[in-house]
Parts: sequence; structure tokens; C-alpha cells
Amino acid sequence: MKPTDLRGILQYIPRFREKTFIIAVDGAIVTDENFANILLDVAVLRSLNIRVVLVHGAAAQIQALAAEQNLAPSNLDGVGVTDAETLKLALTASNRLTHEILEGLATNDLRAVSSNAIIAHPMGIIQGVDHLFTGKVERVDVDLLQTLLAQGIIPVVPPLGFDGDGKTYRVNSDGVALAVADALKATKLIFITTQDGLVCQGLLIRQIIVAELDALLAGKKCDFTPQTLSKAQHAAAACRAGVPRVHVINGKVDEGLLAEVFSNEGIGTLIYANEYQQIRKAMKKDVRHIMMLTKSSVASDELVKRTRPMIEKQLGDYFIFEIDKNPVACVALHVYPEQKQGELACLYVSKSHENQGIGRKLIQFVESKAREAGLETLLTLSTQAFTYFQSKGGFVEGGPDDLPPARREKYDQSGRNSKVLVKSLLKPVA
Repeated sequence: MKPTDLRGILQYIPRFREKTFIIAVDGAIVTDENFANILLDVAVLRSLNIRVVLVHGAAAQIQALAAEQNLAPSNLDGVGVTDAETLKLALTASNRLTHEILEGLATNDLRAVSSNAIIAHPMGIIQGVDHLFTGKVERVDVDLLQTLLAQGIIPVVPPLGFDGDGKTYRVNSDGVALAVADALKATKLIFITTQDGLVCQGLLIRQIIVAELDALLAGKKCDFTPQTLSKAQHAAAACRAGVPRVHVINGKVDEGLLAEVFSNEGIGTLIYANEYQQIRKAMKKDVRHIMMLTKSSVASDELVKRTRPMIEKQLGDYFIFEIDKNPVACVALHVYPEQKQGELACLYVSKSHENQGIGRKLIQFVESKAREAGLETLLTLSTQAFTYFQSKGGFVEGGPDDLPPARREKYDQSGRNSKVLVKSLLKPVA
């Protein structure tokens, strides 16, 4: 879907209106030529009554300032030790960036203000090392941020924190974004970086459930690139804290922010809580979705043509796989109770969501439903995908004689000469 496709955008607006998005922008992106387009995207979000908080980093700018002054900064990302000299660099870089962001927002007729909403305390001494002016977020001034958001003002939050005595500390911007998202109960936390998303073992992760991300972080931290490890850690923490969706996208992609927010496919990595996707029974409103989903496979003769009346007649047999309440796959289970057999039919996954394990999940779901119904055999017919059912679903090749009489009659009349695949649901004898 193109971001300019109004019909595609409209389906999201009711869910996002008056919700809060935290947009965390790396310092390297603020000075990129595409940042002006990101601010235009922010203007679109605000026009749809989506509340936005902008958090920014400053690592790239601190490094540049240090190079100009022939200094060696002790801490670029707000995690290690921050000495007095590096704190000065962080203050200068952060203030400049905040001003640039405010200027850009003003250019788009957006009201914004820099806030001191991050209350921090010293990170202290860790394993014998005093981290000096490196801080840790203690709390977020929620009342201040909510007051600004209620007036249509975008809070701009720098990677700095302040304690009760007015002392300033350098804090990690990813940690700030996480704390703000948690405190404001944000609907989305969006990290905008110079990377295409989370990269593990050299491969871009498109979508991942937080439990799986936690497992990767626990066992394979080194497999994440240095540029994305912090994003992965904070994204997982955000989901555990109750943020439903966390996105990691490349800020150099034109219209990337809108494409990520207003499409199922997105452009980067989506980390989601457990409720993100589900399989549910099809409803009457889904008949059109089923026909649209399967249209290309029907045209290529991979799936048999089903008319609207045919689907409506057996609607109770169909199931929909949803992502963010949008159907992206379907399947059906036709039951032949007398023969204790079931047929897995009309399995289709949209092109945009292939190779993500959705087909296998639907096969497992149908198999589970068949077992619950007391069926002993699961059948499926295929002209082109039979090797998939064999390798992913554990089916073996059978023949027309394995079909129940009513299904055998339809099989003979169709002339499709489909392969008949069979899977026993009987538990093996111990």
C-alpha cells in the first residue's frame, strides 16, 4: 500500500485518533536531508489527531563536536562514563539539535516546545567505576507532557535529565523514549535510525513477537549489529512494559514513517505483544476479504474458484488470520463427521506476508481444531503446493479413494486432478 492511498489510511484512523506515538530519532537522522520529510509525516499524524512526542539522540553530533575540538568523548550514547568535558559536548549538541527540530516543526505550522520532563539521578558506581555525569531516568513528568499534548503541542525531549537540585545528566535517548512511552501508555514507540530495522545474523527481521526477541537477546546478543542492539533491548523492554507495538525503521526512506504506520507490510521491523495477531472465525463481512485474498491463486489455478454464495453457505468452516485487525490469510476446515475426516481447504497467505510462518500456523490451527472435533484423518487437495503440505504439515500422498464419498464426487466432477494428501490424527500407541 502506498502511503498516499487514502482508503488504506482510513482503516487505521479510528484506532489511532487521540492515541500517543513516541517517535525516537537518532541524532544522525536529524541532520539527514530526509529529516524534513519525516517532519512532514509528523504533520500528517498530527492532522489525524494523533498525539506525538519527539525524543532525539545526539551521539553523532557529540562525536562531530569532539572531532572539531580534538577531544576524545568518554561517552557517546549515554551508557558509559560521562566526564565533565563530554557533558559540555552533550549539552551543546543536544541544544542545537532541539533547536533544529523546533525550527523544522515550526516550518510545518506545528507548535512544539523543549521540555525538562525527564527527572534523572546519577547512574552511580557500577562494578567499581564511577559513571560521573551519566544519568538514569528516575521518572517522567507525566502531568507536564499530558498538558502539552492536550493543547496540541509536540513535546521535544532531549537526551538529558535533571535532578532535584537542577544538575544535568547525560541519559541514553533509547532509554528516555522507553520511559516516556511507558509513562504515557503510548500506542506506538517508533525508533527512527540509519538502519533498515533490527538485523540479526545479517538478516533483517520484519516482524517478531516480544517473547522471541527476548530469546534472541538472551542467547545471541552478539548476532545483533552494534547499531541495532540497543534498539532491540529497549523495544523488548517497551513491549514488556505494555507498549503494544514498537517499530524500528530507516529514517532515510522517503515517506517511511507513514508507510510503517499506515500499512500492514511496513518498511522496517515490528516488535509486538502477544495480542498483535490472531486467528478467528470468519464473519459475513470477511467474505469479500476471502475472495480478494484468494483472487490471484484462483487465477493461477492453484485454488479452486469459490463464489460468494459458496463461501457464505459454508462460512462457519472458514478462519481468518489477522494482523492489527486486517485479514492477511485464510483457511477452511470442512468436516465429514460420518467418516471422521476433515479437509483443510482454501489456505492462502497474502504475498506481503509470505515466508513468515503464517501458513504453518494455520495448518497447525486446523489440525488442532480437527482433533478437538474428534476427527481421525485430515485431508487436503493441492495442484501446486503439495510439497509445501508434505514438508511443513507432515502430510503424505494418498489417493482419491481416501476421500469421503461426498468429497470424492466433487473431486471427480472438477477435473482438476489434484493430489490428495493425508495426515493421520490418531495418536501413536505408546
